[in-house]
Amino acid sequence: MPAHSSFDYAIIRVVPRVEREEFINVGVVLFCTTQRFLGVRVELDEARLKALAPDTDLDTVRDHLESFRRVSEGGKGTGPIGQLPQKDRWHWLVAPRSTILQTGPVHSGLSQEPQKALEHLMDTVVRVKRVR
Repeated sequence: MPAHSSFDYAIIRVVPRVEREEFINVGVVLFCTTQRFLGVRVELDEARLKALAPDTDLDTVRDHLESFRRVSEGGKGTGPIGQLPQKDRWHWLVAPRSTILQTGPVHSGLSQEPQKALEHLMDTVVRVKRVR
């Protein structure tokens, strides 16, 4: 059985009107140094966002969220930030912002498999369980 590795993560939020400080969680960025893992998962609940801020430009939000994913993957075609080493890309992704797309505070955890930890976080902090 592989040993547990520490990881850091932050929740990605859409803050449609920064002055109101209202937001919805839309994703997670997770970094595990020992396993050389940097991943972003995003699921935009457009109906929830429209309920919070009906005038939000969904195309712009989708484009910005896609840039988070591209930067986390890195490599050719990802712009200057995507060319940085993995640790530097992590720091760029979680840097404080006062824009429509923000990350919350950085938290830590332990996992044998960072990808599974990322999915678990999506289930617990992003996905809304619908009551029927």
